Amino acid sequence: MIGLDTNVLLRYLVQDDPVQSARATEIIASQLTEEEPGFVSLVTILEVVWVLKSLYKRSGQEIATDIELVLAADTLEVQNEQEVYYAVVALRNGTGTFEDALIGGLGNLEGMFCDPHLRRKSCAETARFRIGLIVPLLQKMATCPFAITHYG
Repeated sequence: MIGLDTNVLLRYLVQDDPVQSARATEIIASQLTEEEPGFVSLVTILEVVWVLKSLYKRSGQEIATDIELVLAADTLEVQNEQEVYYAVVALRNGTGTFEDALIGGLGNLEGMFCDPHLRRKSCAETARFRIGLIVPLLQKMATCPFAITHYG
């Protein structure tokens, strides 16, 4: 497995440098395989999102599309893929920032019900994505002011 850094992923996504973008595309499209995929860490994903937003001024929808492209690639293995996907959905639906939704998704993975720094709307989205979550927990969350509730 080959680890991909932020620069390689950005050059592949934005195609803004003829030499570096061509090399990144060759690596991702030709050198990586399903048997020998490229690894994309959470740090790389967050850096890519930050650069796309701050430097390239891409909208949330455009960033969601870019990250979906990474998630859909059979030759890339994304760390915590399900939580990254959750963050993409939250970004696309306008229920929170990518970063906040990823924090919520990772917390959810560890059994946290809601991050107190997320907006109420984001907390509701976190709750809806929790596998096996039952209606009484949703009702409790709707009435509690950003409390972290552990269960299990």
